Amino acid sequence: MGLLDTVLGTEKKAQETLSSAEAFAVIILGTTAADGYLSDDQANCISFLLSRMKLFKTYTHEMLNKLFDIILSILRQDGLNTLFDAAKESLSQDLREAAFVVATDLVLTEGILTEEENHFLNDLYLALDVSRDLAIQIVQIMLIKNRG
Repeated sequence: MGLLDTVLGTEKKAQETLSSAEAFAVIILGTTAADGYLSDDQANCISFLLSRMKLFKTYTHEMLNKLFDIILSILRQDGLNTLFDAAKESLSQDLREAAFVVATDLVLTEGILTEEENHFLNDLYLALDVSRDLAIQIVQIMLIKNRG
């Protein structure tokens, strides 16, 4: 059963099982909308990024928006930690690395790394079990990418 089942009450807790796509979306939305709010610009940017991935090739724009709404509702109700833990357990290592790449890209869209962003990315790579060397390379590349 997936995230939708959790919201509809057929699952007892959000921690049960998420699909890989749901789990990936949780991490990305948690990166940008930890407060439970997602602006239209953020939603459009995330939709664009996710729609280019194999993981989301069967998702229409409407399906992504519905998924975002469900995730945001759970974030507001249960907080990020519960949902993040369920998401992390549902992702393979390669998808954890991919989630870190996309999250880093979103965090560094301005091409600079603030102290707060540095702490967040540090916590995220540790939580996702991404190797330190790979995390450093990803941050360096995303800083270069987002300079222009």
